[in-house]
Amino acid sequence: MIPLRSSERVYSRTVVTASLIAVNTVIFLYQWALGYGVHRFNENWGIVPDNFRLVTLFTSMFLHAGWLHLIGNMFFLWVFGRNIEDLIGGSRFLIFYLLCGVASGAVQVLANLHAPYPTVGASGAIAGVMGAYLLKFPRSQIDTLFWFILLIRLPVPAWFYLLLWFGMQFLNGIGSIGDRDYTGGGIAWFAHIGGFIAGMLLIRLFPSRQRWRHWYEES
Repeated sequence: MIPLRSSERVYSRTVVTASLIAVNTVIFLYQWALGYGVHRFNENWGIVPDNFRLVTLFTSMFLHAGWLHLIGNMFFLWVFGRNIEDLIGGSRFLIFYLLCGVASGAVQVLANLHAPYPTVGASGAIAGVMGAYLLKFPRSQIDTLFWFILLIRLPVPAWFYLLLWFGMQFLNGIGSIGDRDYTGGGIAWFAHIGGFIAGMLLIRLFPSRQRWRHWYEES
């Protein structure tokens, strides 16, 4: 279920979203250049609950485990992030994004206090952006690529896409409780859940700029 684009118009240059994508890509290229040393790097700067350091709540959201991990996250950020940045402004969007990332990391730690392996990735922060999108643009259409034996491209309402996505994260997160592999096969489900809920709560602290269409609602 891959989002390709949003029907929602962007009214301004979304410099912060583009910059976040660029920074994540540059850091990943550095990780890739480390070769086998990347494992130690991720252990130092990713979130390791049983050897937790506060700074890793920030640093972990700029690390990725592979090309598909990076590309997938950056695609979601591009589709959903531009509209939120456009709505609240670049500087406030950056603060919002970082807060969501920190909150998602904290939830992942609390859900897996004794996990010995690092959690890395921007997906928790991006989940926060998606939670904000659900509240601010529920009626927009998300052009989505589905895989049902064949590839099918369909527009779906944003509220349906996002609630379905969150439901999948929630069910997988609950199902992973007690597993020896605390990330549920490499996916930090609780970071996604925590980030999404944090985004829905935190977006209320960031007033919208005067550029919305008729279905936007001010909180």
